[in-house]
Amino acid sequence: MTTYLHVIGLFAGLSLLSIGGGNTVLPEMHMNVVRREHWLTDAQFADLFAISQTAPGPSILIVALIGYGAGLSAAGVPGAILGGVLATVAMVMPAASLVYVVTLFWQRAQKSRLRAAVEKGFAPLTVGLILATSVVMTRAADHNWRGYLLTALCTIVFLRTSLNPLVVVAAAGLAGALGVV
Repeated sequence: MTTYLHVIGLFAGLSLLSIGGGNTVLPEMHMNVVRREHWLTDAQFADLFAISQTAPGPSILIVALIGYGAGLSAAGVPGAILGGVLATVAMVMPAASLVYVVTLFWQRAQKSRLRAAVEKGFAPLTVGLILATSVVMTRAADHNWRGYLLTALCTIVFLRTSLNPLVVVAAAGLAGALGVV
């Protein structure tokens, strides 16, 4: 039961901090799940992140996978299912509820200077959070110079070309399958 309360508390708190989307809180999620609770290792966290990003659906699927892992260690397969559901609900409901309430007032303040200032401030905040996520995920996933080099190459391709990201993903996957990384 304690594990489930930790899952709910962690993801409910992260939900309210996820300005710009769930991926912006990955550094805090990583710190809690890997360093504090020890539910996952760095490699497992990076693997779950990769799975959640490639699976169809919302990119925050990692939350369900982490809840699944925490519940599995606490109570087997039934506990894993409960952990995944609790983590997902805890991540979605607080933010969704807050957005609903704020939207009621936000619509009335369309011409407010405060609204314009807040909207301008959120853009750099979100970019900073996403950059922090990139650094944390790179450290968690890349453990040798080849991994860092592949990350850098993929980043350059994404920034400099209009190549379909699926081609880059396929090439990186092939590099991993061939043992290059």
